[in-house]
Amino acid sequence: MTVTPITIEPMHSMYNQQTGQLLVHGFRGKFQALTNLNDGELALFFEKMFDYSPADPASQRMVALQDGEVIGSISIKWKSESERNQQLPSWKNFRRFGKWNLLKMFIGLSLLDHKPQAGECYITDVVVHPDHQGKGIGNLLLQWAHNFAQTQPSLDKLSLYVAGKNPRAEQLYQRLSFHTQLRESSFLSHILFKEKKWSYMVKRLK
Repeated sequence: MTVTPITIEPMHSMYNQQTGQLLVHGFRGKFQALTNLNDGELALFFEKMFDYSPADPASQRMVALQDGEVIGSISIKWKSESERNQQLPSWKNFRRFGKWNLLKMFIGLSLLDHKPQAGECYITDVVVHPDHQGKGIGNLLLQWAHNFAQTQPSLDKLSLYVAGKNPRAEQLYQRLSFHTQLRESSFLSHILFKEKKWSYMVKRLK
């Protein structure tokens, strides 16, 4: 039996729906603790974010594809050369979710947001579909981020946050040469996401 190869490709609008569904697997626990959105509504919210959020030139999302199916995704960002406030998408494209859910989602996304410093390539998220975990796809995506950052003269480290409730993920990143630089506690994060403790991890590139 021939196994179809996995490719890592830039995000494209044709993948918005699949990637929105994929992100539910990574963030279901956080955002369903925050809102009353079910899996389908949460996937649609992420899809609409891809559809209508302004493109940020200081960021990149990649998808892992096999047989045309999105089975993994990674998003990175870095410090923009021109400081500008990120615009929120228009309310009219999200009114189906209700004002209260929408407000809580944007508050939650804002709280999870991290503004990279000079030289920092921040991994916003990395998600692999549960049916494809354990196949090295996460490593492929992280290797792509490593290779990308190494080609950028202005970047000298990769960074990410890991929830304290996920020690296995922290151990995985440690095996990939990430080091825990800081441990943080957030009362607001605990109230919103039931996630109080976070580890900020860094991998030096140069």
